[in-house]
Amino acid sequence: MKIFVQIASYRDPQLKLTIDDCIKNAKHPKNLVFGITNQYHPDDEFNINEYQQDKRFRIENVLYSESKGACWARNLLQQRYSGETYTLQIDSHMRFAPDWDVEMIKMVKQLQKKGFKKPLLTGYVSSFDPDNDPSGRVQEPWRMSFDRFIPEGAVFFLPETIPGWQTLTEPVPARFYSAHYCFTLGQFSNEVQHDNEFYFHGEEIAVGVRAYTWGYDLFHPHKTLIWHEYTRKDRVKSWDDDKEWGKKNESAHLKNRKLFSMDGEVYNPEEFGKYGFGTERTLKDYEKYSGLLFSKRAVQQYTLDKQYPPNPQVFKTEEEWLDSYASIFKHCIDIGFTQVPEKDYEFWVVAFHDEKDETLFRKDADINEINMMMNDPDGYCKVWRDFQTVHKPKYWVVWPFSTSKGWCERITGNL
Repeated sequence: MKIFVQIASYRDPQLKLTIDDCIKNAKHPKNLVFGITNQYHPDDEFNINEYQQDKRFRIENVLYSESKGACWARNLLQQRYSGETYTLQIDSHMRFAPDWDVEMIKMVKQLQKKGFKKPLLTGYVSSFDPDNDPSGRVQEPWRMSFDRFIPEGAVFFLPETIPGWQTLTEPVPARFYSAHYCFTLGQFSNEVQHDNEFYFHGEEIAVGVRAYTWGYDLFHPHKTLIWHEYTRKDRVKSWDDDKEWGKKNESAHLKNRKLFSMDGEVYNPEEFGKYGFGTERTLKDYEKYSGLLFSKRAVQQYTLDKQYPPNPQVFKTEEEWLDSYASIFKHCIDIGFTQVPEKDYEFWVVAFHDEKDETLFRKDADINEINMMMNDPDGYCKVWRDFQTVHKPKYWVVWPFSTSKGWCERITGNL
């Protein structure tokens, strides 16, 4: 009944605290086996030296400059799996509830008794604040809902409180997978390994769908057993050190589009090898289950309404099923405060254009929206727009108009 705990860490001072809390709150700490990718900088003032000789730990010490990204680091750990009954994959900035190990195993066994052969617990779990812990921990369990297809093709998600969680007695069905929390059968470490050519984006939707095709059923825990720190404020991320991270991420986006046959790309099982789809279910099975249609970047209303999967199959023909999807483009345009220095804007033109320079969608920002964006605490304006379209936009335009200067500099960006 051992648990293989996988933690990929990048220069994170929270790593040791995460390990300590994991051990302290386990009912059976002797059953924990740790795999750690410790991506470090020699000048960091924190370490996990006390665990280097601990037989429960399989530590991969990697100099920060040798790191190839989050998915590469997770993949490295999965090669150290050695037949443990269960596996827990987490980030290096987490906290744990008492007896978390017993409770997670109990949930998996509960689902197995209901006929789910390979249950997988996952989700964007509730948050904690290291500067206000434990009193600042959010106690409500969270689930993942669909947010959008980003222009590069990956799917983004949003966390929200599970409705009626107070009266629930078992985990709830999930569509999506979170890389910062996954608890399931240990064999998952062999069957659904993270593609080491992915850098960051695309990781979660790729692993989630591949897990489903391998016969895993996804669930969100109905009670809070673990917490995640989301901001990582004032800490170094891998992309802060890696000047080539953008190119690596672009390559990952392309591979993600190939996996899902998006934008004219074609999935080739031989190209993906063990990082492709499983044989127990198909991509189309997942699309019917989840209400996403990757080839069209489309989603069903049932999914947008945040109803639990599987989505109802009430369609008489293939055409009727395809017609049930809407291609919704949702995007945030980031505009730096220095790009919009005037104090008397009347409105901003906000438009999206296709490859022929034709306008696909336009919705201007009025003075109220502008004032709200100009007071954003992150230091830049976030121009959110969403609309239905059968064509992917090529670029966006923000064109401000001020009382004193009239039309100002036209700002554009490719998608």
